[in-house]
Amino acid sequence: MAFMGKKARSKERFSLLLLDLEEYYFEQHTAYHMTDNVPNRRMRGSLKICSKSVIFEPDEVNKPILKIPLKDCKRIEGTGETEANPFKGTSPTCVLLETKQVYLIKEENVVAPYKYERGERTVRFHLEMARKTDDVVQTLLQLHRASCLDKLGDQTAMIAANLQSRLARASFDKNNFQSVCERPHMECEAEMVSPLVTNPGHVCITDCNLYFQPLNGYPDSVVRIELHSVRRIYKRRHGLRPLGLEVFCTENDLCSDIYLKFYNTKDRDELYYYIATFLENHIAEHTAESYMLQWQRGHISNYQYLLHLNNLADRSVNDLSQYPVFPWVISDYSSSQLDLLNPASFRDLSKPVGALNTERLERLLERYRDMPEPRFMYGSHYSSPGYVLFYLVRVAPEHMLCLQNGRFDHADRMFNSVGETWKNCLEGGTDFKELIPEFYGTGSSFLKNLLRLSLGRRQGGGQVGDVELPPWASDADDFLQKMVSALESQHVSEHLHEWIDLIFGYKQRGSEAVAAHNVFHPLTYEGGIDCDSIEDPDQKIAMLTQILEFGQTPRQLFTTPHPQRITPRFHSISIGTSTSATSSEMSPVSPSMESFEDLTEESKKLAWSNMNKLTLQSSHKIHKEAVTGIAVPLSGTSIFSTSQDSTMKMLSKENGGLQRSVSFSNMALSSCIMLPEDKTVVCSSWDNNVYFYSIAYGRRQDTLMGHDDAVSQVCWRDDQLYTASWDSTVKVWKCVAADISSNKRTGFELLAELEHESGVNTIALSPAGTLLGSGTKEGTLSVWDLDSFSLLHQLPCHSGKIHQVAFSPDSRNILSVGEDSCLKVTDVQTGMLLSNVLAEDEQRCFCWDGSTVLSGGQSGDLLVWDLLTSKVIHKIPAHSGQVTCIWINEQCSSVITGGEDKQIMLWKPQF
Repeated sequence: MAFMGKKARSKERFSLLLLDLEEYYFEQHTAYHMTDNVPNRRMRGSLKICSKSVIFEPDEVNKPILKIPLKDCKRIEGTGETEANPFKGTSPTCVLLETKQVYLIKEENVVAPYKYERGERTVRFHLEMARKTDDVVQTLLQLHRASCLDKLGDQTAMIAANLQSRLARASFDKNNFQSVCERPHMECEAEMVSPLVTNPGHVCITDCNLYFQPLNGYPDSVVRIELHSVRRIYKRRHGLRPLGLEVFCTENDLCSDIYLKFYNTKDRDELYYYIATFLENHIAEHTAESYMLQWQRGHISNYQYLLHLNNLADRSVNDLSQYPVFPWVISDYSSSQLDLLNPASFRDLSKPVGALNTERLERLLERYRDMPEPRFMYGSHYSSPGYVLFYLVRVAPEHMLCLQNGRFDHADRMFNSVGETWKNCLEGGTDFKELIPEFYGTGSSFLKNLLRLSLGRRQGGGQVGDVELPPWASDADDFLQKMVSALESQHVSEHLHEWIDLIFGYKQRGSEAVAAHNVFHPLTYEGGIDCDSIEDPDQKIAMLTQILEFGQTPRQLFTTPHPQRITPRFHSISIGTSTSATSSEMSPVSPSMESFEDLTEESKKLAWSNMNKLTLQSSHKIHKEAVTGIAVPLSGTSIFSTSQDSTMKMLSKENGGLQRSVSFSNMALSSCIMLPEDKTVVCSSWDNNVYFYSIAYGRRQDTLMGHDDAVSQVCWRDDQLYTASWDSTVKVWKCVAADISSNKRTGFELLAELEHESGVNTIALSPAGTLLGSGTKEGTLSVWDLDSFSLLHQLPCHSGKIHQVAFSPDSRNILSVGEDSCLKVTDVQTGMLLSNVLAEDEQRCFCWDGSTVLSGGQSGDLLVWDLLTSKVIHKIPAHSGQVTCIWINEQCSSVITGGEDKQIMLWKPQF
């Protein structure tokens, strides 16, 4: 993989990727971890002091690396026996941290999702150089104060001040010069950039060499680049600002020799012009026009030309938000033989990915026409950090863990199949991604799980392993060879200029972009926003983070149509590019479980495509007030419902007869869920309690009294119960379903308390159970990481109460409805609002498949929405009062609604 760099440091377990994004590694000390308060039990290792955490790397490689976030520390102090110090009297010998959470990383030296040890604990470290203990404690206390500040802007400013103070106290060590005869030209402060991380230090340039000396001495004490070996240099935008400089010592390599980010443009430009002057003739030819002429005349390949254009357009393998972008060129991933002489085997390069499917494009254009300014056609970009690591997770697992807070993506959302990924790019409502250079390189390791990573198990039961290749590829190397042959083929050579017009050229912006259906979110374009003009530090950081995570459009290189390549017709294709694999080499037939999974997904798609043909099966008026919740066991024989009349009812689905009526208190019940094995129903109540009802015993078997105001909703997954309340909290409890269903009395252990600024009205879990969305009475939408119980986004979403939130099946988007009559789709990763639809009347509840929504509202009608066009495609008369809740089964073949008219209604889509 390109950005893994030219020097592998495989033996060292620590890396900057263990830090949080935008975190710095300051210093390290040899120390002993004092375990279990037993003086003789201690573990030697390296204690890393970072701007937001403390990391301890044990010398024993099978022991886990410990990471302690400073924000989770309640107490930091020096303790233990003291030693005499002639200047300070006595000083402590032990660093004590009292924390509520510790991350365990690389246990048994295996790259895997981080583990968490939660609960109050005290961690002690004894420094080998004990006299430094007091200084380390004071540093940690200062960084701890920064991490506990309420505003992110204040945190960032305090950490930056600490960093600048450290840089000012040090300077470049001229003992690192290669020769005593070298004459220094300039010295300044900068950061060395690699994917997802930056490392601060000092830059020095002499008449012979460019040096970078990391402040922390990691990974080397100094990096040296000989000026006479430099072949290319590029100014870079970094973080949307003109602060970057990248240096290459080769002509065609993807990976540079060093990427530096300066603290001001003046230093960057002075260094650039000094190197440019040294290189003299080398710089003049590095323009888009000079490369274009070389490509036109066949002097450089299609691959080399695209690589140069990416470099000129600020794309770098060291910056995942601006990673080099390459096109899909093949459209046939199902044939046993790839025919590169057949134009039908190729993708239409004159259209962006989003416009390749005419039917999908029409829906996107309908939404675009109705959208207020500034308008955009696509709610996601063709290149982003998430997409890059989607392709590269098998060779860059630690980058994925760094980007995603210590976990991999859900197994079904991994890069499992080339053909399925292409299909999703053609048909998906929010997937328009292009490829990366590795698909046209020589290293096939990114397609294989050579590291034997445990990437999860798919719904069909299969373990995520190597990427499934098209039938026409005998193995990963053969696949890449044929991809290269396709990229360099006569057909692509004749049409590549059309794709260049879209990505780097005159169709990137303005009226030509509109005509080419090539309009992305305005914030993705260079100059789309001036971050320096935003005065509020919190808003500036949030905006910058949002843009960098969402992806950026390359810098525009051409403003007129790009000329076609001048090449003779190819009379033959290189051997092996269109031959089919033998039966023994071809991929095996998918196992039956995967076939069943595909069948289930197809049945869901069929059900949603017929949701506008929803027909009423029966209706039952069994409550005295509005229905608030519906739960159905897997058997489907009964229906449980809760109501504001304070009762839970059990209805026979077969004959419609009322089987049970239960009252837990004299206050309204707000929601209900079914625990696994269909033995227990959990109900939330306005009396501040949660009730557990045993179906087998026909009685209440437990009560959870955990809130100071009404409990508005409950969710359950993996033996954890989530309770939302008007007391402005969501609480997470240990709740073992097996213990409850076996009628054991159990103490509910509080695992976390997620605090909000106002009453929480609704919550929802992501399909994988790793995220929680919450909506408040004041209209705030929050997204929480359930591995660390940390807040990912807090967004002012609606102008009134949020009635319901729910994740899309792929967990990438979250839909919310509120008192303001709006349906809003938000990107989970970036927090960006993707869609805002104003309904004719207030919608109270819904279910959705990521693009189609079935909602119920004030009028009592059920509405079927197409979110791509932001329009109601069908209206179904239902309740005589507002619809208050909707339940849909996993197969999407049965729908039950509850209303203010005290009725529950059973519906089925007709095929």
